[in-house]
Parts: sequence; structure tokens; C-alpha cells
Amino acid sequence: MITAMSIKEISLKLKTIREPEDSFLQKCREDGRKGVTDLVNKWQRTYEKEQQVRDAFTEMTEFERQLRKQGFSILAGIDEVGRGPLAGPVVTSAVILPDSFYLPGLNDSKKIPESKREQFYEMIFKEAISVGVGVVHSEVIDEINIYQATKKAMVAAVNDLSELPDHLLIDAMELDVPIPQLSLIKGDARSISISAASIIAKVTRDRMMKEYGEKYPEYGFEKHMGYGTSQHLEALDIHGLTPWHRRSFAPVKEIAARTKE
Repeated sequence: MITAMSIKEISLKLKTIREPEDSFLQKCREDGRKGVTDLVNKWQRTYEKEQQVRDAFTEMTEFERQLRKQGFSILAGIDEVGRGPLAGPVVTSAVILPDSFYLPGLNDSKKIPESKREQFYEMIFKEAISVGVGVVHSEVIDEINIYQATKKAMVAAVNDLSELPDHLLIDAMELDVPIPQLSLIKGDARSISISAASIIAKVTRDRMMKEYGEKYPEYGFEKHMGYGTSQHLEALDIHGLTPWHRRSFAPVKEIAARTKE
């Protein structure tokens, strides 16, 4: 009987319970001890929080489920990271996930802490059918502009896939490729395929910027990832430009012009 169990024993048992209709959980609800009531309330809060995460993940599979109903089977989510920084490449990823893929908590990479992004990165690479990455560096960005460079990197990511997708889901972009596609505004928070791609792109670019930070420690690339922070702007004024800076972006453009004078 449950009344013969200690609070500690009940606590350990409750950690194995997954459903609110479980008979042991029901017996705990009928137990009059305050410690058991507290454990039941804690279990309920945890269950409700986990259910919210599961529901959010299910909601983010809506576009994939609809496309599969239409007969598409190899869906690639595509996203980019690095359109706004003053330095470094724009990095994109294309990810094809299996229909059974489940990773609760998956969301826009910017909303996920770095340590969890790293974990998700490894899990996505392990479970994805295919992952492609595209990188376009600053000199090309300066030559063709950031919008075209982003599209170029996205096409490169698709071409890097080991399988040819039959439909693309893209975060707020359209690509000049002969593959049906769906452009979703804020797609990294609405589609698990795009969200997975955002994780791969973000972690890939962050790792690159950390390497640049080792080569040019005075700029602090590993902290701001090339964005125009006060630390970065101060370093630009003192030390000038690195090979990774985008000379078509203000205020880098003005600093580059002064250097030529």
C-alpha cells in the first residue's frame, strides 16, 4: 500500500510516471500526507509544462504535415544567420528531417541558450536524413550585396545535401531553383525544418567567429559574432579592418575610406 511508502520512495516512483491517469498517481492524490500532496502538485506542474512543449512542437510540424499530405516526402528547411553583422560570413543551412523526428524545445536558434543549441546541433546532425551548409564570405557580400549573398549561400546549402529535396521551406526568402518552395515569415519559429536549419547555421557561424576571435583577439569576435557592438566599433577605430570585415557596410565603409586617404 502507498501509505506504507516513505515520501522519498514515493518521490522516486513518481519520476517514472508519465500519464495523469496512472493508478499510482491516483493513489497519491488520495493520500492525506502533506508531503505526498506537494509531490503530486509538483508532478502535475511538470507534466503541464512538458505538455506545453509537446504541443508547441506539434504546432511547428503543421507545414510539414500539410506538404506530406500533398504528396511531398523529402522536405528541406532552409535558414540563414549573419545578414546584419559588420564582419564574418553569411551562413545558411538546409536540413531534411525524418517524419518521426522529435526534439522538444526546438525553436528559433536566437531564443535557445548556447549550451542547448550545441546539444540540439549534435542531435539534429545525428537524426537528420541530410544536412547541407552554405557559406558566403565578406568579399562576395561586398560584391553582390547581402541579399544576393544570402540567396547564393542558401542555394549552396541545398546543393550540399546528399538527397535532392522535392519541396523547400524557407525563412522569408524565395530561391531561383526548380524546386517547389514555401516562404514563411519568421519560419524558424513556425517550422521544425526551418528551426533545425537555423540551429545548424547559427552554431556553424558562431564557431567560425570564435576562430576569427582567436586570430584577432583585440576585436572580440567570439563575444559579439561580428555585430556592431561598442567594443567592436572601438576596436575598428583603433585597429582598422580585418579581412573578415564587410567594406560595403557602414561604418566599416567609412573607416575603409579614411584608411585610403
